Amino acid sequence: MGIGCTPPSRSPCCGVIKTAQRLGFTLNEVADLLDAGRHRHGGRPDSGLQARAREKLIEVERKLADLTVIRDTLRSAISAGCDDLVACAGSSCWPLPFAELVDGDDRADT
Repeated sequence: MGIGCTPPSRSPCCGVIKTAQRLGFTLNEVADLLDAGRHRHGGRPDSGLQARAREKLIEVERKLADLTVIRDTLRSAISAGCDDLVACAGSSCWPLPFAELVDGDDRADT
């Protein structure tokens, strides 16, 4: 589904779409939000910006938590000074928790 619009100087719609995308909304989600805004009277109570923003915030916070773990693990890997993945993976000083990372991937699929 595409959303066509004129340059921002001629239509505030483009600015709204770009801002929503920067906030993490997909084009389909933006289209749904715009549609919900046009039909807000008598619409579903869970289809508005407040509900969608809360859902997006939860998604962003989850991603930030995952990225924080990744960042900290990479810092530990750099500090460990290993250059050989196979040799270091068997070492007790190796900071990369392979089993935990796999478990984390499983969680993301649910």
